[in-house]
Amino acid sequence: MPMMSLQLLKTSKSDIAAAFAGLLSALPFIWPYSAWMAALAWISLVPLVLASIDRPWRRGLIAGVCFFAPVLYWLNHVMIDYGGLHPLASLGLYLLLVIYLAMFWGASCWCSMRIINRCALPLSLVFPLVWIGFEFLRSKLLTGFPWGSIVYSQAALPLLVQSVDTGGIWVPMLVLLLMNCAIAGILRGLWCGPAARDLNWNKIPWMPVGAALILFVLNATYGYYAQQHEHQISINDAATSGVDGETQALDVVLIQANIDQHQKWLRSHRAPTLNLYTDMSRKYPAADLIVWPESATPFYYALEPRYANKVKELARELKVHLLFGSPAREQMPQGYTYLNSAYLLDPKGETVERTDKVHLVPFGEYVPLSSVLGFVDKMAVGVGDFRPGNLKLLPLSRGKAGVLICYEAIFPHLARTQVAMGAGILFNLTNDAWFGDTPAPHQHLQMARFRALENRRWLARSANTGVSALIDPYGTVHDPTHIFEAGVVTGRMSFRENLTLYTRYGDVLAWTALAVLVGWMWQSRKKSLSARG
Repeated sequence: MPMMSLQLLKTSKSDIAAAFAGLLSALPFIWPYSAWMAALAWISLVPLVLASIDRPWRRGLIAGVCFFAPVLYWLNHVMIDYGGLHPLASLGLYLLLVIYLAMFWGASCWCSMRIINRCALPLSLVFPLVWIGFEFLRSKLLTGFPWGSIVYSQAALPLLVQSVDTGGIWVPMLVLLLMNCAIAGILRGLWCGPAARDLNWNKIPWMPVGAALILFVLNATYGYYAQQHEHQISINDAATSGVDGETQALDVVLIQANIDQHQKWLRSHRAPTLNLYTDMSRKYPAADLIVWPESATPFYYALEPRYANKVKELARELKVHLLFGSPAREQMPQGYTYLNSAYLLDPKGETVERTDKVHLVPFGEYVPLSSVLGFVDKMAVGVGDFRPGNLKLLPLSRGKAGVLICYEAIFPHLARTQVAMGAGILFNLTNDAWFGDTPAPHQHLQMARFRALENRRWLARSANTGVSALIDPYGTVHDPTHIFEAGVVTGRMSFRENLTLYTRYGDVLAWTALAVLVGWMWQSRKKSLSARG
């Protein structure tokens, strides 16, 4: 009995340590602008690494649940307030998603410990690569949901994430995970028993610790010089703004009208909504481009001339380009197809180009496997069941622009693809009203910052209810608006042509980690079979 009680106590302590790791890792997402909270991520996984030595699947799952539950609690607001679900039904679906996402943490811990034990490989090598492999899988499986990837906690510490332009979010994530493993190795080596006399400096894995420190310093140094380089570019741009700089820059105005989501799609509010956008825009006749957010026009722009003519008249009156979100409808052999689109008008009010959303929100804009899940209605109130459209660049007078519509900003490959196609600047048109007054709009903004960093492009974010802002190529947010307040952001964006290593080569590190993970698991299986034989 005493032995059983001791074992239960040990299990309980390890479970608590895993839960603590998950909660600690979630804090930077609840307070996404705090540098102090962001710094916690560099130690937050240490308790999980130590606790995973025993029962790794269980520890990883517990930590994952304690991480994703507070990070994604706002989903209940969306499902209850806009989806019309009963609170208990909302809670059930929310918990299912949390458990599904937590399984990636559980699998990371289980596979790491299996590989370490059977292949005799060091923790600091195995854990980071396995974690990256499963995070990459999470961004791809079932259309992908990379929201809450731990590296996004570092948006408040831009010095430490400048390296995303070399290999995407996986580079700073690798450094972050290595530091957590190094600290865990130090603690495990120092404290090998219940008494202080058991401290053993000889058991510290000095080589992995040294490697982690060197990579951390290199990563921070790269960030420092990248930011210094941007500062110098800004000075040069200012000095040449009257010469050739003018041919490369665009004066942009972002309109945040703050339209209530419950009223947005009501027919009686179409005219007042359109009047609000046009009245706010008329105050900025000197702009080169005025930008409205996702679905700013709550009608089919191409099919309703009564309202569309007012939009065209505004572009002609101000002699500006106008970019705005609007639903589109096309006749197909099988019936109507609905698209979430962005239109660009020239100063004559003519449509220059239309680009469509290609990565839709599951259960928000369409129902996955609708033939099987036809009984499940969409959470969002809209005009129909959307379909992916055609991704096109928008030709402006001074260069080409790429557009990420709402949810697309959380997928690095969509921004990368458009920059590789020739986009010199990026826009993110979004409507985050669904999230309410929660950390979600701010989490969304932080992920959009990484798209600018990865490709070294200016990114303008126009949101219905906030947060709207200009983001420079080094991740700095300029003039962010307050959520649920009408506001305007003005500024100058420069077109850029250079391609980063990430833009050129994409997720090479992530694919490599996934391949190494598969290889290690195959090797561990062979070791297991040979041991049995």
